[in-house]
Amino acid sequence: MSWSRHRLHTAQQFRTATRRGARAARSHVVAHLVLRTEEPQEARVGFVVSTKVGNSVVRHRVARRLREIVRSHMTEIPERSDLVLRTLPGVQDVPFADLEEQVTGAIASARRKLEKRSAQRSAESTAPGTPTAAAAP
Repeated sequence: MSWSRHRLHTAQQFRTATRRGARAARSHVVAHLVLRTEEPQEARVGFVVSTKVGNSVVRHRVARRLREIVRSHMTEIPERSDLVLRTLPGVQDVPFADLEEQVTGAIASARRKLEKRSAQRSAESTAPGTPTAAAAP
């Protein structure tokens, strides 16, 4: 799998996901998931590992672990979505299996919240008595 086409590249992409996305937190990981309307169709992922986690060596090790976890669970991320995984201090000491459980749980929770949010918006737009664009004078 080519990782470059599944990466978030710009600060604007990260900002959009963290501000508008559905958020789900676990003890050491926070997931932000947002659907986008533009191309490409593949899901994109970005990682935020703060300096509070440790020095450069530790931060890069954590990012590599997260990348490997996400790589094996890409099918759980909806198409045309952006996912930002933000780590919290102490993540460097979490065993891989526990970290994988936290990441997959956070992604699943964020996905459920996003689906619920989308269902609410579609229900509001089709509610009876709601003026539509065609009915406007």
